[in-house]
Amino acid sequence: MSLVNFGEDTFSYSFPVIRGIQSGREYYVTMVPLKLIPKIFLFNETILPPNLLSQRALNKSRIPLITRYLVEHPSDYVFSALTASIDGPVNFQPVPQDKKNSKIGQLIVPVESRFLINDGQHRKAAIEMALRERPELGYETISVVLFIDAGLKRSQQMFSDLNKYAVRPSTSLGILYDHRDEFSQMIQRVIEKTTIFRDNIEMGKSSISNRSTKLFTLSSVYRANRALIGKERKDSHVEKEDDEIAATYWNEITQHIQEWKQFLRKAITSSELRSKTIIVHGIALHVLGILGSTLIREYPSSWSEKLKHLDGVDWERTNKEWEGRAMIGGRLNKSYSNTILTSNLLKIKLGIALSEREQDYENMRNLQEKEVNESVN
Repeated sequence: MSLVNFGEDTFSYSFPVIRGIQSGREYYVTMVPLKLIPKIFLFNETILPPNLLSQRALNKSRIPLITRYLVEHPSDYVFSALTASIDGPVNFQPVPQDKKNSKIGQLIVPVESRFLINDGQHRKAAIEMALRERPELGYETISVVLFIDAGLKRSQQMFSDLNKYAVRPSTSLGILYDHRDEFSQMIQRVIEKTTIFRDNIEMGKSSISNRSTKLFTLSSVYRANRALIGKERKDSHVEKEDDEIAATYWNEITQHIQEWKQFLRKAITSSELRSKTIIVHGIALHVLGILGSTLIREYPSSWSEKLKHLDGVDWERTNKEWEGRAMIGGRLNKSYSNTILTSNLLKIKLGIALSEREQDYENMRNLQEKEVNESVN
């Protein structure tokens, strides 16, 4: 890309491009150095009122995350193309000049024209932030698809069409393919070392169909082990002993859950377990992770003995103990408060003292139950 002087008062951008046709309209693909992206391409959500914006408002919480990704992985980041509309006249000059049907050439655009981003405004903002920390990235390039602006209505429709069929990958698939996240990689190792997990995990989806033979989703195993190891959501660092702790815990706890042992003996199917019990659902796995974290921390040499008390737990959905905890109105509920209340019940059964915060949740639940009973009577 270069700036061309075509006369005393006429300056234009010259983009090397490949010309294409979509829906009967010409469009162009080019490569632009990152350092020029903030200077040329506009996204200003204050210019127009919301009902006239041709693209969605920026979600400013996303920008730092994309910026960190770019800054922390300068040698292996991947950015998809930006899509922009040119609000002004253009002149395509084929190469060679005498070949009018050539798809390769120079796109001449007056500097007065505006380049309005239709898709990629968060990437554009993140690039701008990243260049402040790593100016050397400015010499790298990003592909840009350029359309000739056909008015606001067309620009809005372009944004809608570009995003209508975009599907966010499932959480499980994101974990499976994330080779940078140490914890994601650890989870896959733990699965291979754990009898109840091995060959029984839905790797690609974040939900399990009724006909599936799998027991758990990868995302639920990931969440449960974060609770077990005591990792915050953004902390992916793994200690050497984490693999062994997790695998040992899940193998030990399997010995005290009759339903899991029945499944391993093929005495019951996964679909039967999902329909009749709570023990193969995400909230139960998460709660067992929370329980394990407390046990290993407070009883480092005898935690496995405590697990014997799980032998008598009734995991059936019909067990009224789960109502108001793992279940609300007969339906599973994995909200934060329900997760805490469910783990509280297991801790009480195992004779583990509740923390002050956990006791607050118990007190609140007891108060609510009392108020309901009084209103009924």
